[in-house]
Amino acid sequence: QVQLVESGGGVVQAGESLRLSCTASGRPGSVATMGWFRQAPGKEREFVAAIRKTGANTDEDSTYYADSVKGRFTISRDNARNTAYLQMNSLKPEDTAIFYCAADSSFIVNFFDGKLYDYWGHGTRVTVSS
Repeated sequence: QVQLVESGGGVVQAGESLRLSCTASGRPGSVATMGWFRQAPGKEREFVAAIRKTGANTDEDSTYYADSVKGRFTISRDNARNTAYLQMNSLKPEDTAIFYCAADSSFIVNFFDGKLYDYWGHGTRVTVSS
């Protein structure tokens, strides 16, 4: 089992930045794929970003982004701290949502599909005012 706890949400103005953190406990070493998803009021949950190993025999990571955040958000992880990050720059009011961290022990091919992740955090709220 893996437990995930997000932090770093808050209220900011358009154009500002936030960094979200997701700390894993339990069996963090078993995590192969991590993702960030968000759910805006009245909307369905959507994929934001994912990070996973590039291959089975490498420590390099590959990152993936939704088109709506590409160039503004950066996902990364610090394995020594069992923590993943989502650096969010140039925030827009349409980024307002609850952001969730997700993780799975497998190498998820369809990383944008939240149904494939076994572990989820409780979410952290991000509000961007205009």
